[in-house]
Order: sequence, then C-alpha cells, then structure tokens
Amino acid sequence: MTETCTATAPSSTANLGPGFDIFGLALNLFEDRVKLTRKQTKGNKIIINKIVQSGPEIPLEIQQNSSGLVVRKMAQDFKISDDIEIEIFKGIPSGYGLGSSAASSAAAAYAFSKLFKLKIDNNLLVDYAAEGEIASAGTKHYDNVASSLLGGFVIVRTLPKIEFIKMVPPEDLNIIVGVPQIIVPKKKTEAARNILPKNVSLDNVIQNISNASTVVAGFALKDVQMISKGINDMIIEPIRKKLIPNYEIVKKYALDAGALALTISGAGPSIIAILKTDVNSKKIISAIQDGFNESHIESKVYLCKPSNGAKII
Repeated sequence: MTETCTATAPSSTANLGPGFDIFGLALNLFEDRVKLTRKQTKGNKIIINKIVQSGPEIPLEIQQNSSGLVVRKMAQDFKISDDIEIEIFKGIPSGYGLGSSAASSAAAAYAFSKLFKLKIDNNLLVDYAAEGEIASAGTKHYDNVASSLLGGFVIVRTLPKIEFIKMVPPEDLNIIVGVPQIIVPKKKTEAARNILPKNVSLDNVIQNISNASTVVAGFALKDVQMISKGINDMIIEPIRKKLIPNYEIVKKYALDAGALALTISGAGPSIIAILKTDVNSKKIISAIQDGFNESHIESKVYLCKPSNGAKII
C-alpha cells in the first residue's frame, strides 16, 4: 500500500536590507514542488528517486539535499519507519538568493506533515523546514523557509523561543527581481556568510535598527513608500555587494529610473527593487539590464508580487 502527497512552496527574498536573518518575503515568481510517497513496508529507508531541474546539479544524497534532510529529521523525531520516496521538481534557480533550498525544504516539511497527518503548529513546522538549510548554508536559518512556508512578510524571532510573525504585504507592493547570469560557487550561501564581519560599529547597528523598524512599520501600515525608506543596510550590503558585478551602477540606474529602493536578495547575487505600482516597471527592468550589461553580464529581470505560502496540490 502506498500513499502520496505533493506540496509546492514559492521563491522568496530575505533580509530586505537591514533585516539580516530576520526578514523574509515570499514571491510569486518561481516555485518548487516536492512529492512524497509513503510505502508501508517498514524498511525505514528514505530515497530521493527523482530530481527534475534546470541549472546546477542537485545532489541525491540525503545528507546533502535540503528536502532529504527535512524528511529524515521529521521521520526520526516522529518515529516513522515506513519507506519514503522523494521526488523534487525544481522551479527556482539554485544559488541566486531566491530561496531555492528553502522552498524545497518548506515543501518537503509541509508535504510530510500532511502525509502523516501530524498536528504540529507553524512554528515547529518552520523549524523542521530550516533543517534543510544546513545543506546549502551549513547552518539552520529561518528567513527564507519561514516566508516560503507561511507566505507574505515574515519576521523571525529565535529567543527566548522560535517564533514567526506573519504580516500581509500591501496590495500595491511590486518587486522587480534581477538575476545576473554569473557562475555561483557550490554552497554559495555558506560562502556568503563566511565573508561577513565579526564586529560592526555601534553607529551602523543603530542605523540598521532604525531602518528595520521602518520596514516593519511600512508593512504594518501597508505603506510601500515607508517600506522603501527602511531598505538601507549599513552592515551586510557593503560587504556582499563586492560579489555582484557592477552593483552600485545597477542600483543607481534602477533608482534613477523610478525604483523606490534596491538591495541584495538574500546572499545574492540577485537583487530586488521595490515599486509602489508597475507603471515604471519596464523602464526599471531596462535600467537594471543596462547596469549589468556595462560589466558584460547578461541578466534575467522579472516583475512579481508577494506570494502566499506552501500548499498541497
């Protein structure tokens, strides 16, 4: 006897400037799909038997695969001994800062909870989904998986306990995503974390707290202009922008063309620009492409909106 369950989870952008490891926003741009098959043969085997993808090869080994890590951890904790087969359909480009590993992790956790009829709250479910980030980032972190699983704008709290605060984004929030077509290293997220400073100035910390508070206020008040005012990072962006060809020129061109703000999407190299409407979107898309072209870098640029979270299909 076999049972199956398939879940999808959307792409996402993390940090939104000053909210490093704290802010996540689900995007309706791409999605990953994970199908789990339960075989009641009590062999206690977890097998990744299919990956459909375009782009870099994704490992089939459980310990190196985001979905595999999630399923293995949940099976162990809930003492499930059935054989489980995993099929992964990758729609999100890997390694570009759009929550690819997080979406696979979120879809796997959501499908597992539904397949085995687990009655667990969203906080615990996100914690399980974050297990998959170990494969790409070397450690658990929650911003992408929380937004991909829950949808909308999510604030991450880890002390005194894990907790996620979801807010519904403004309806007039539009996002342009620019994806430079460059080679990214394996475990790019881990590499991008390793270059971050160990110590930062108090002035920059104060400025980032102010900016992050402004972003949250903007989402609470459904005010895109206010969100944009807060998207200014004094700590992470100055380091990571060096990994993105012509970043400062791309940013200048986008802002001159009408973008309200521009920052790095997660660990990059993708960037996101914020708009209140899509009126100037074509002009901004061209500006971003022109900025990358000056460094002889091709780019793919998309207009999208915030997304709902994981779902069963």
